[in-house]
Amino acid sequence: MGAEAVSRRAVLAGCAASTLFLSACGATKGGRPTLRLSITGKGEGDARLLFKAAGIRPEGFDLAYSEFQSGHLVIEALNGGSLDFGGMSEIPPIFAAASTIQSFRQIAVTHGDVNNQVVLVPKGSTAKSIADLKGKRVGYVRATTSQYFLIRMLEEVGLTWDDIKPVAMGVSDGAAAFSQGALDGWAIYGFPIQRAVATEGARILKTAYGILSGNYLVSAHVDALADPEKTRIIGDYLGLLQKAYGWAAAHQAEWADIIAQDIGVPREYVRDQFRRKSASYELRPVTAEAIASQQRVADLFFEQKLIPKAVDVRPLWDDRFNSQITKRG
Repeated sequence: MGAEAVSRRAVLAGCAASTLFLSACGATKGGRPTLRLSITGKGEGDARLLFKAAGIRPEGFDLAYSEFQSGHLVIEALNGGSLDFGGMSEIPPIFAAASTIQSFRQIAVTHGDVNNQVVLVPKGSTAKSIADLKGKRVGYVRATTSQYFLIRMLEEVGLTWDDIKPVAMGVSDGAAAFSQGALDGWAIYGFPIQRAVATEGARILKTAYGILSGNYLVSAHVDALADPEKTRIIGDYLGLLQKAYGWAAAHQAEWADIIAQDIGVPREYVRDQFRRKSASYELRPVTAEAIASQQRVADLFFEQKLIPKAVDVRPLWDDRFNSQITKRG
């Protein structure tokens, strides 16, 4: 059983893979309420690491985090009722919108870097552009930004999905396949990029700059949003998250070194990635532009016949926290 299947099974069974300030799965400790949240990947996307670095702790409630490899697994956990709060790209909710279950609402946008979403080629590859991947085996993570930006990159050079040999793989399986030479290219995001470049001599063929919006969505379970106490806690947590992003933006070198240690690569690789950032992370409210951005992605996935029907993403959004996010921004 792959790591992705293990993660899904563990989370949908209702147990957090790891916790911060609490050990029970969604329970209370000494009468204190708990917010169950997702963590996707390591390094910059790990709120536990960021909160610890910034010296931020919640007051009056506890946090229980579960680990995931990709956003579509976060959506599965939200729909399964084992999370209150989770983050993902614009894409996984689109697949949920095309299905019968949407037990979540998108309540905010984390806007950030898109230069950490790339197509990698292995050491020794002669590929100079995406066009050189025609007929090649290219790994990607299904129902994520990597599938979307790979489609768009192919379109830019006059190729289609059928012109490559796409291989859908979870992050850890993709890393293993790439390391073993089983892939000619890998559309991937986050810390695996620095690790592959640092330890295997991989090369970035193209980044997703100019393709992705930089919008990463913050979602909450509908039951949590129907609970006044959970709703208050979610608002408080959004404030802590905005504060943590502010610390990271003001302490880039220190934050890069912490990430490098966490993912196990020389700090210069992460510092270099930080120097090439398209944007620093910040929390933004729900806007018409954010909704339209996700709708454009949904329309492309329907055109590509990757979802069974056209979807309207507007019902997925909930702007009740806008005033709090704007005030804290």
